[in-house]
Amino acid sequence: MTTDPVQLTADLIRCPSVTPAEGGALALLEGRLSAAGFRCTRVDRNGVANLFARWGDKGHARTFGFNGHTDVVPVGDEAAWTAAPFGAEIRDGILYGRGATDMKSGVAAFAAAAVDFVTDTPPDGAIVLAITGDEEGDATDGTVALLDWMATEGEAMSACLVGEPTCPSEMGEMMKIGRRGSMSAWFTVTGRQGHSAYPHRALNPMPAMARLMDRLASHTLDEGTEHFDASTLAVVTIDTGNPATNVIPAQTRATVNIRFNDTHSGASLSDWLRAEAARLDAEFGTTTDLRIKISGESFLTPPGALSDLIADAVTAETGITPVLSTSGGTSDARFVKDHCPVVEFGLVGKTMHQVDECVPVAQIDQLKAIYTRILRGYFAA
Repeated sequence: MTTDPVQLTADLIRCPSVTPAEGGALALLEGRLSAAGFRCTRVDRNGVANLFARWGDKGHARTFGFNGHTDVVPVGDEAAWTAAPFGAEIRDGILYGRGATDMKSGVAAFAAAAVDFVTDTPPDGAIVLAITGDEEGDATDGTVALLDWMATEGEAMSACLVGEPTCPSEMGEMMKIGRRGSMSAWFTVTGRQGHSAYPHRALNPMPAMARLMDRLASHTLDEGTEHFDASTLAVVTIDTGNPATNVIPAQTRATVNIRFNDTHSGASLSDWLRAEAARLDAEFGTTTDLRIKISGESFLTPPGALSDLIADAVTAETGITPVLSTSGGTSDARFVKDHCPVVEFGLVGKTMHQVDECVPVAQIDQLKAIYTRILRGYFAA
């Protein structure tokens, strides 16, 4: 009897696992995987639920891993949905619900593929499923916690596939072999408050901030590299909160977000931002406080055996040769890359995080078939 990935997706959608709530999703998977012979361990940390499941011997040199998450973003305006967000309604061949695309369908597809594969053709090796409930949240106690636990317990994957949605509009058109780095910086420029009729008696931080943001946004970080587009910096907010027209404010704040390629590191960009802030203060006499958070460094899994294996499976099932991309935002692959080679492939992501998030049921079946073919190819090599 085969495992139906569509039914498993629907069962997972009915678990209201809005991050960081577990919602019953990992408990459901633990039951299904344990029944198929996987040894399951809950790796919860700081109130975040995570599940590690392994079939086969611990420490086997050929251990293929899947990584994904069952937590979802909030539903938003529930009245705007045409289907219950956690109802898993199927209408005209489309499955609706929060997490249908991102990424309960991906988890269901690789879990179903793994269960059927070890049942039908037990491999000479091991399969690991590392599933987190903290990808859509802070991501500090999810896949990171799983990898920390694995290091302590001597658990390892020799290769990993992250099942995030990767295809822009057509199933099979794109896989991810890397990701850009991501960081944010919060600037607070302080001057001296005063009357707007006597600007010479004040030190207005607003022109200084405007100059700084213009310099940062106008600067060309790079022209791109072999596998990455050019790095980008976006000014995402400038806030002063001054309702009075006759007062020059003492402070103003701004935030920028940088998505960077392998030309840079979080440290090198931090040094540049600090240097620009110091330059500003020297010119204007202001004082600038800077806080930086690096969410992840850029990384690349060079094209090779792993990407070829996945691309061949995708082409065999879809007739499309996937583009090897590093575009998009961040994913938990940024943590896995420090453990083993990692590639991402999953569904079309057009509706993720949207009202009426949905996925064609045929794509879920197709994704399971792709993952099954990847497992066969990996253990046949």
